[in-house]
Amino acid sequence: MKTRELGRSGLKVSELGFGCMNVSQCYGPATDKSQAIKVIREAYDRGVTFFDTAEVYGKRENEKIVGEAIQPFRDRVVVATKFGYTLENYPGLNSNPKHIKKVVEESLTRLRTDHLDLYYQHRVDPTIPIEEVVEALKELVEEGKILHYGLSEASAATIRRAHSIHPVTAIQNEYSIWARLWEKDVLPVCEELGIGFIPWAPLGQGFLTGKISQDRRFDEKTDIRADCTRFSPDSMRSNYAFISLLTEYAVLKKATLGQIALAWLLAQKTWIIPIPGTSKEKHLYENLGATNIVFSKQELASFNEKLNELQCMGKRLPDSELELIDQT
Repeated sequence: MKTRELGRSGLKVSELGFGCMNVSQCYGPATDKSQAIKVIREAYDRGVTFFDTAEVYGKRENEKIVGEAIQPFRDRVVVATKFGYTLENYPGLNSNPKHIKKVVEESLTRLRTDHLDLYYQHRVDPTIPIEEVVEALKELVEEGKILHYGLSEASAATIRRAHSIHPVTAIQNEYSIWARLWEKDVLPVCEELGIGFIPWAPLGQGFLTGKISQDRRFDEKTDIRADCTRFSPDSMRSNYAFISLLTEYAVLKKATLGQIALAWLLAQKTWIIPIPGTSKEKHLYENLGATNIVFSKQELASFNEKLNELQCMGKRLPDSELELIDQT
């Protein structure tokens, strides 16, 4: 596994990270704890050194699982977690500096560590100026409790404001071949300021693997995709154009669709580090195989030309989540 640097921060991680959310929520019932720990440790054994979690995942349980899983090799990996929600009033936001300093201690305890390598604001809180949030995070850096900080689902303007107070290390926004809304503003700002970019849902919440049938229904109680209109039957039938494109290049490269989707992201910029997640070892091995796929300049240009002709139907998140996205 090769490494990549998050922008110009000096923080180096494996070129593919591991998104740990999947083992606790959003895509069906929570994974058995022993299996969750097993797949996280297998990821490490296969060269992954970047693990992503959040306070809100599994209502704090995900951090506990990650903390136990990585404990044997904690000093050899980069762990990222997030703050910003009020779990007692979810999905209410809370980035009050006093709240940040309280929940960081709780995350440290659950993750069984004395510092966080990367600490994200999970969603931009419109009631608290980003400058106040960053000042609080800067104090945590000075205290050694966090080494770097980042923002999730942040706009280009917010990123600039935050970076002017203390350098931002990473931005974690959704990004994949069917979710490219940040290419015009956020990615150029990251390149300009030397900030790493971490695409969440790099496999389109499973859709880009080609393993979701056009008529599939999702459990409204355990699967967030039930409330995302891009996963409605009509939208998926239209969005299968992305599957056709991936299939064309999967045949060319003798790879799976998911591997092509991840390889495309890796080919965009050297400071982009996707974090696919899974609860199954076979899917982990498949994802990691994407690092062996190389696009020539001509292949990438041809792919992008065809991709630019496609448009994703449906909303990428439920309305309740979209309302929390920073649009400033």
